Amino acid sequence: MECAGKGRGTRCIGPVKRRCARCGAVGYCSVSHQISHWSAHKEECARLEQQMTHAEALNVFPFTYCQEATVEICQKRVGRCSFLNKRGIHQVGMWMYECKCHPSSNSFDDLRFHNSWDLPRMLCPCRGPVSPMSDHLSGWEDYYRWRHIPFNSPVALLLQWPMLIYHAIHITSARIFPIGASKELRVHYVGPEKELLQLPAFGELQALFPGLRIHIVLVGPAVPEHRDGETIKVGGYAQCSETDCDCKSTSSHESESLNTAYDSTVILQLRRGCYHDIYRNISEESFPNLIVAPNAGIAAYRCWLPTIELIQEMNVPAVFSDYCEEACHLAAHCMNTVAGISFSLPIQLNPFRQPMAVENNALLLPCYSNCFLFGI
Repeated sequence: MECAGKGRGTRCIGPVKRRCARCGAVGYCSVSHQISHWSAHKEECARLEQQMTHAEALNVFPFTYCQEATVEICQKRVGRCSFLNKRGIHQVGMWMYECKCHPSSNSFDDLRFHNSWDLPRMLCPCRGPVSPMSDHLSGWEDYYRWRHIPFNSPVALLLQWPMLIYHAIHITSARIFPIGASKELRVHYVGPEKELLQLPAFGELQALFPGLRIHIVLVGPAVPEHRDGETIKVGGYAQCSETDCDCKSTSSHESESLNTAYDSTVILQLRRGCYHDIYRNISEESFPNLIVAPNAGIAAYRCWLPTIELIQEMNVPAVFSDYCEEACHLAAHCMNTVAGISFSLPIQLNPFRQPMAVENNALLLPCYSNCFLFGI
């Protein structure tokens, strides 16, 4: 991590060696940088101290690799590359974008549709559920037991995307349902990035919402210009690596690009641009029941302001996620100060956050993709 006092007059004298004694969430290269940063840090110190008390809870997952993927990554004893390599999925298919090794990890011009988990059948949801869902899934343990997946399976790393939508629908259901006779749920998914390269994972929404047609419009600058407007039919589940598995027995299980594909349970449409710039065109075709913005970073990007104001005007439930609780707090402050908007859905821990810590955080707070949620 970087010294919190970097850029405040003098150069850093080396790596971070000391933490704030009170909150423990920020680090410094020297005593002088810690002193110079106090005028800025004192307003956030007590808040970060409170957030640090939740650190252990953030690291709790039901998986056998929990210690390795959380504490050991935070302590830099293990990296994402070694974690993936140990499971034979480093730089493979959809997994190739879970670390920074791949040359395309920061570019989405080449949107290949990798329709495979590259895992044995017992480790992935390559077929439909054995039994219907009896109740709402409260977290990863419920989901894995329902789908009969062993707790050593890493698929939660990619399933974080459909499970974010699943949980967002649940916590806003009072405003969404009933959705009408069409039985179609329309979701505007704002600001996608690496999930554009993991689209087959969204096929799991078929199992989560049987009988419901889900139309997801993925809107953001990361959508390649040549893919703008493309509609993708997700006609089944991502497949496993075994050639004799039932998941490969039907051609209807294959996902393909179509101009119209409304016979499928899950339809993904790609739209390039900032949401507030192209919303009018999108809404004419598909006015949303729900808006979801993963890892939004509202306080970090000014382009969010017109989008937030638009969403408020639309009066559509919107769920945002971010990597840590502090990012959500900064978003709340920004939205309230600049636009006078308050959260209708308070900041809360996402039970379906990605179960692998983010490396090289700006803060010493544990950070996870889609870690905390809030909504308007």
